[in-house]
Amino acid sequence: MRRICVFAGSSVGAHPEYAAAARALGGTLAADGIGLVYGGGSIGLMGVLADSVLEADGEVIGIIPRRLATREIAHQHLADLRVVGSMHERKALMAELADGFIALPGGFGTLDELLEITTWAQLGLHAKPIGLLDVRGYFAPLVTLVERAVVEGFVAAENRGLLVVASDVRHLLAQMRTYVTPRGFRPLIRPEET
Repeated sequence: MRRICVFAGSSVGAHPEYAAAARALGGTLAADGIGLVYGGGSIGLMGVLADSVLEADGEVIGIIPRRLATREIAHQHLADLRVVGSMHERKALMAELADGFIALPGGFGTLDELLEITTWAQLGLHAKPIGLLDVRGYFAPLVTLVERAVVEGFVAAENRGLLVVASDVRHLLAQMRTYVTPRGFRPLIRPEET
């Protein structure tokens, strides 16, 4: 994996472990020579993450919609900050530049990005690993919801394997490096149909 896109909150959250995990992830990506693609913000876990990669001399590509960039939340110390016209353009460019995805804890925006990229995997638009860094059990309710969706017939059983979950950065990256599409997985759209 040359670059990983990380979805992260624009807040640091209620517990210091969230920022510590963002710092650990950023430092590990830089140490492993993996570039960071992210939402381009300077605030919250996004800012902590980007700063930790920069402090370790790693590659950071920030992608931010024009309206957010002009509200002074764009990270001003990035060598590669790409300002796009919309949230849709932001997500498409992040997906194009990344070889995998990780979600840190966050709010509606983070969940939106995570669920959309997972939907794209389900559709067959990409076959890149998607990881959840489960700090303080933050994503446990989401994993439970996915399991419920399988039981209730809304998610195919093999599709639960589209998400890789770990509470440790190194363990998560190791799982993502060896990721293969879940056994029995059939994309809803064939590549030639996209």
